[in-house]
Amino acid sequence: MQQRNLKPILKWAGGKTQLLAEISHVYPDGFGKTIRRYAEPFVGGGAVLFDILSKYELDEVYISDVNAELINMYLVVRDQADELIAILTNYQTEYLACGDECRKQYYYNKRDEFNELIINGESKAGVKSAALFIFLNRTCFNGLYRANRNGLFNVPKGDQANPLICNVENIYAVSAALKNVQIVCGDYSASKSFIDKHTLVYLDPPYRPLKGRDSFISYTETEFDDSCQRALAGFIEEINASGAYIILSNSDPKNVDPEDDFFEDLYIDYDVQRIQAKRRINRNADLRGYITELLIKNY
Repeated sequence: MQQRNLKPILKWAGGKTQLLAEISHVYPDGFGKTIRRYAEPFVGGGAVLFDILSKYELDEVYISDVNAELINMYLVVRDQADELIAILTNYQTEYLACGDECRKQYYYNKRDEFNELIINGESKAGVKSAALFIFLNRTCFNGLYRANRNGLFNVPKGDQANPLICNVENIYAVSAALKNVQIVCGDYSASKSFIDKHTLVYLDPPYRPLKGRDSFISYTETEFDDSCQRALAGFIEEINASGAYIILSNSDPKNVDPEDDFFEDLYIDYDVQRIQAKRRINRNADLRGYITELLIKNY
């Protein structure tokens, strides 16, 4: 197939754009040939998804996430790209024409509009919600998605001078690439019926927090603690039994505690590799920089 240059529409906390070289290096032999299905149950910003859709022609692709507003955004990009682009183009024109104080007011007005949709139960469907979601993501602090206890988006405005809010060419390219992709709002367990021995599964769950570092793991109202990590490992063992090819990303506890064998113990029969990652999402500048992260695979 002719390669496409697809890019994530969103900036995303914990996104994998900077790690694509390392992750793509461990795609299994035969991917795109005998392995012609792909599942990503924690799709987030979709950096790995779009890398794969750019390079491989697959029979079936499945993505999911528990963030209903995120999934609505992908559905709207796929099915209503023209309407989405019209709204985003307007937002971009208005926002970039503003001075600093005007931009601040514009951002918080749009955040209030988005939260009003959440309060009214209207944020999980529709073009307006998707457009607000993208606008806020492109203009907020570090591409975070964080909600308060009431489920309302509470990330402050970022300081980008000229954010690209509407990348028309990329939205159309992503829309075309998603046409035959199954897009599901649900947790990772919903992907089980899709996965078989011809499937590559990439899992990028909320990371296990590192001691002494800020960690933004609350993409939804439910935190992903150690019991959730263990439950995920149980699910991975189930799909491993189906013959699927599995890649898992997570934090490396040994960055701060060399004796912490949490993941080595949890995935004792798997290949645990360490890769270098530059992480910037930390309020303390001294703690931003290169650390190792884990790539865990079953082959």
